[in-house]
Amino acid sequence: MSNHILQSKKLLAIVVILSVIIIDQIVKIWVKTHFYLGESLEIASWFQIRFIENNGMAFGMELGSKLFLTLFRIIVVASLIYYIIKLVKKRFIPKGYIACIALIIAGAAGNIFDCIFYGIIFNNPAPPEIAVFTGGEYGYAPLFYGKVVDMLYFPLFSFTWPDWIPWIGGQHFMFFEPVFNIADAAISVGMIIVILFYHKYIGPFNEVEKKLCPESQIEDRKCDSEI
Repeated sequence: MSNHILQSKKLLAIVVILSVIIIDQIVKIWVKTHFYLGESLEIASWFQIRFIENNGMAFGMELGSKLFLTLFRIIVVASLIYYIIKLVKKRFIPKGYIACIALIIAGAAGNIFDCIFYGIIFNNPAPPEIAVFTGGEYGYAPLFYGKVVDMLYFPLFSFTWPDWIPWIGGQHFMFFEPVFNIADAAISVGMIIVILFYHKYIGPFNEVEKKLCPESQIEDRKCDSEI
């Protein structure tokens, strides 16, 4: 692989990861220090900034203990960083796939920062008080036990299920109900694009290369992607 292609792939991955993490943290810190827990700001009928916190994964889901979840995220991010380092060195891997993996890494890392540090650098006052930086002197939770800040809420439409539908008849339905953050969005966008457009690049590198590249090009080390 030419040095130019290698460097451009490295730069793409670094720029995507750093950009998402920085923007995500700026927005989270701003919301954390300007909204009290549960406060909402209606931007439009279909979009609100709503400050909530959660102990779980993307979109407020729960998975095991808090410490287990944080350590699990760290292991996943470390594995994906190792994976993307390998990706940028492969001629046949397109930049679009690298950008998607970078989005997933950035999203997971963004929520890791909340879990590791927010408990010790912020207090957690009862509403309507707003959180402030503590300087690490009196946080609301130990290291690794912080809560993830969510704020993006898109109540696009709602309706009531007809009474004749079993189990859910008469219940109110809201789309899209979960509150999430930029890190969650990065993970979701990266995964969706991979599934739709780059699923053929998932798997052991040697198997992917054999599937995508003619044997003659593999032997001549000419197999590359222009995507």
